Amino acid sequence: MQRCLTLAAKGLGNTYPNPMVGAVVVYNGKIIGEGWHQKAGEAHAEVHAIQAVKDKSKLVHSTLVVSLEPCSHYGKTPPCSKLIAESGIRHVVIGMMDPFEAVQGRGIQHLKDSGVKVEIGVLESECRSLNKRFLSTVEKKRPYIVLKWAQSEDGFIAPNNQKKGQPHWITEPPARQLVHKWRAEEQAILVGRKTVEMDNPALDVRLWSGNTPTRLFIDPSCSINADTLKTNNTTYIYNNVKEGQQKNIHYIRIDFDQKPLQQIMKHIFESGFQSVLVEGGAQTLQHFIDAELWDESRVLTGEKKLNKGMRAPKLKVPAKPLRNFECSIDKVEIFMNS
Repeated sequence: MQRCLTLAAKGLGNTYPNPMVGAVVVYNGKIIGEGWHQKAGEAHAEVHAIQAVKDKSKLVHSTLVVSLEPCSHYGKTPPCSKLIAESGIRHVVIGMMDPFEAVQGRGIQHLKDSGVKVEIGVLESECRSLNKRFLSTVEKKRPYIVLKWAQSEDGFIAPNNQKKGQPHWITEPPARQLVHKWRAEEQAILVGRKTVEMDNPALDVRLWSGNTPTRLFIDPSCSINADTLKTNNTTYIYNNVKEGQQKNIHYIRIDFDQKPLQQIMKHIFESGFQSVLVEGGAQTLQHFIDAELWDESRVLTGEKKLNKGMRAPKLKVPAKPLRNFECSIDKVEIFMNS
């Protein structure tokens, strides 16, 4: 199953709106075929794994191990449970059940009805963690929310004298490259009006390979000058003034007197985004924290001290990192909102 998870992770950023899935075919204790879901609309992991087996006569004596319940419905591809049953495989080990309503146990039942022995729940927590974005949309009906900020050693995210258009870098280049890697892993990226006005950030992945996330701006009074925005990427501006589209800019009107963050997350969910990376500024990040509207926080701490300036957001106490590591001379802490 661990090999399945490793394979599945290769699809990160490319399988939306589908989950990431890995599968292996095991014969006499050895893997004879493996695969993963590489891109939405294309063959699923089970198909790749079975096709990779050179001697198909071995399938009847093999075990298929897969990180997520095989699908049982016709979508862009035929049902995998049907393929497995017809392949001759008579033993399937599944990491976790698929909570998606079109599957949700039906794939498992189809296999059992076809005479296949099924085991469920192997490394289930690890399988759920892998597909945390997919599970958030299915179970919480909202995108998976990642908060990220960089702070000085003494807890500031920017100096008081920062000039417009001149970002003050707190972390070193390796940490900034890590952030671009994180961007490539999420579907959307969100910042507030002040961040746009001060930095006019491109919010792209120029320091990494992968897809640039869709940009989301919170601008209640709709004061951002769209003509000055960097890049021609699709951008959503959540405001209290107008609705409509101007070239690549989509204006989404919401009521800022009625839980605006929840309204924004609802729109993001309904637009098909499974995840959003919130990068700032401090006030926007703190609003998400205070509303308990986040799943993961990633805090980068540099060696520099600012002594004064804009205070970094504060997680609610007690907040202990799930894990921490060093990126060059900078420190990285990952917090989960349990």
